[in-house]
Amino acid sequence: MCATAVPQAQAETLLIERVNAEAGRMLPARGMRMAEVERKFGAPTQRLEPRGGESRSRPTINRWTYPNFIVYFERDRVIDAVAIRATPNEVGPKAPIR
Repeated sequence: MCATAVPQAQAETLLIERVNAEAGRMLPARGMRMAEVERKFGAPTQRLEPRGGESRSRPTINRWTYPNFIVYFERDRVIDAVAIRATPNEVGPKAPIR
């Protein structure tokens, strides 16, 4: 093994490090309605196909993609917002399931 090789861990940027560095950037808060999210953050770049909705115990989940994050809705309310990886070396969530 070469003594000058850089360990892979040093080459990667953790998603949480980037999120902490961008603490001033806001994400949609839990409980916000779809209309509020669109008013505050603008139209999403993509509205992915809804999933679920077969019964009360499996409510419809909608996903909206923005350039830096994905918003997950249960019916019309935000349940989570997740930052997207900025570079291939960043360790974080994978691309959305289509």
